[in-house]
Amino acid sequence: MTDDTMTAITRAVALGHEGQPDVARESLLTLWNSFGPQGDPLHRCTLAHYLADLYDDAAEALTWDIRALDAADSLTNTRAQEYHSFLDVQGFYPSLHLNLADNYRRLSSFTAAQRELTAARATLHTLPETPYGAMIRTAVDEVEASIKAQDTSPRASAPTGRG
Repeated sequence: MTDDTMTAITRAVALGHEGQPDVARESLLTLWNSFGPQGDPLHRCTLAHYLADLYDDAAEALTWDIRALDAADSLTNTRAQEYHSFLDVQGFYPSLHLNLADNYRRLSSFTAAQRELTAARATLHTLPETPYGAMIRTAVDEVEASIKAQDTSPRASAPTGRG
């Protein structure tokens, strides 16, 4: 079954990766406005997760990352697997908590950052031993080191949603 909204989200994300972050952001915001905070949790989680990466401002990114986590809390494996049979919602949480930790860290809220990093670490076991899993585990270590150093600078390896 084709999911037109997921197709539109994927197209918008590709625009960001192709060096058109403003167009990607506007496309995603238009989609968000079409279904809003009560829409399908898969759509909300996916869109918010990717939209957060299109903001350089940590407070703006934090808003969308919170929305992504909230949507994941409403998402079932049944719904996620209607889109892709291999999806497991529990595997979303390491990245979602990592992104929150990184945003809080960039905003100098180191206690909140550590709390989210602890949540990310507690869910790392849900990730397979794949390049993606390794990337998330490495990023958790990088954010932890930055929290300990009280470094608020953006991570070079952080996703940006841009090419």
